[in-house]
Amino acid sequence: MSKPRAIVIGAGIGGLVAALDLARHGLAVTVCERAPQPGGKMRQVELDGSLIDSGPTVFTMPWVFEEIFADADTAIAEHLDLHPAKLLARHAWSNGETLDLFTDIDQSAASIANFADNQEAKRYLAFCAQARQVYQTLYWPFMRSQRPGLGSLISASGWRGLVDLWRIRPFESLWRRLGKCFHDPRLRQLFARYSTYCGSSPLHAPATLMLIAHVEQCGVWQVEGGMQKLAAAIASLLAAKGGEIRYDCSVSEIEIKAGRAVGIKLSSGEHLPAEVIVANADIAGLRAGLLGADAASAVTNRALGKRSLSAVTWSMLADTSGFDLAHHNVFFPDDYPREFEDIFRHGQLPARPAVYVCAQDRGPSHSQPQGRERLFMIANAPAIGDRGTIDKSAIARLEQAVFQLLEDCGLHVNSRPEHRVITTPADFEHRFPGTAGALYGSASHGWRASFTRPGARSRVRGLYLAGGSVHPGPGVPMVALSGRMAADAAAADLGLVQ
Repeated sequence: MSKPRAIVIGAGIGGLVAALDLARHGLAVTVCERAPQPGGKMRQVELDGSLIDSGPTVFTMPWVFEEIFADADTAIAEHLDLHPAKLLARHAWSNGETLDLFTDIDQSAASIANFADNQEAKRYLAFCAQARQVYQTLYWPFMRSQRPGLGSLISASGWRGLVDLWRIRPFESLWRRLGKCFHDPRLRQLFARYSTYCGSSPLHAPATLMLIAHVEQCGVWQVEGGMQKLAAAIASLLAAKGGEIRYDCSVSEIEIKAGRAVGIKLSSGEHLPAEVIVANADIAGLRAGLLGADAASAVTNRALGKRSLSAVTWSMLADTSGFDLAHHNVFFPDDYPREFEDIFRHGQLPARPAVYVCAQDRGPSHSQPQGRERLFMIANAPAIGDRGTIDKSAIARLEQAVFQLLEDCGLHVNSRPEHRVITTPADFEHRFPGTAGALYGSASHGWRASFTRPGARSRVRGLYLAGGSVHPGPGVPMVALSGRMAADAAAADLGLVQ
């Protein structure tokens, strides 16, 4: 008897994990990827022979991947060299002040006491306790649930679940909650940054996102050779399980008959039949009909929500001076809320955004760099919406503002034009059609947003969804979980698992 066939559209982390789990369940799996390599947004840019991670740069929640590798009869340590970081990030302001945070909570508290005062250090410890409670409340009934709702969160622990849900402040904005947690406005800025990890404004994102602080305190790692090594390792595991990945392979249509997905049509005209289709694609593109008019019915307009943040990024080789960079660095402007007013209210590039700098030749796996080093820089930006592009002069003004903020904070960056690659929201739309450049699906604004993301099962039988635009949301571990959920749902529907 022949194996059931599965096709996965997209070799991002969600698609790769879904494919690996489907192969483990006994399906014959083919992954179709339009790019020449795996990873999706997990990409590298090559400059003068150097590879620069130019997508996700933070590896957290390793237990998610330990489960994935263990279920594939191996161990993550056999495929990846992971280096734990003691220093989470270095934060800087234009008046010359800096603050380091560490995986060790007490060390961070001491750092905050020196930066602000002892009372703020105590408030930080209380904040960490709240962040841990949020994580513990949401991890299993929300993050690991196929289709969570308020009812399931409460029923998970009965009346205690209702009390726990109330305590984690799901109806309060992160910005408002942080104003109660800290008196120092700089600390409010710093921890508000976590909302951008899922492409949202701290002014509108729920306070539950403080759980990210707990996730980081559980550990941050550097992947030797770059984050794309993770994608390559899962792709290699998939091949060992008999799965196939076809690169430079663009899908033009998901074929649907009698309300059921039955295969795909490639841009080359080739047809591939399958009993299971997993679309590891942004649901906005799916809804827009980019994978066929019939497949657009797999999600509703209600599921799309407000588009998340996009970004302007700089991948570069540069000489730096004046500021002692860590591996992860964040530089803050004076008026942090204005950045999100510019982006979400006015739909324009921020006048003076915060800047993230990943200095990839620094950290636990590197000695202090001598001379030119690899940098990846991010400034938040709006999705392009109906405009289709952002004026080059506006990009130039943003770049000037970004490098001026770095100068104001003491960091001097010297890079030649040929050693710098800029990626704009329009470039992201080109690489991920239908997204308008939004990098995280829909923004997590308001408490309902997390419950309107579609789950693994679409509205079309046999068509399943994975990726950052579906539950449980963006971020490398969350996307991996979405892939697992898609595979589990498909296997259950085929009667392969209980």
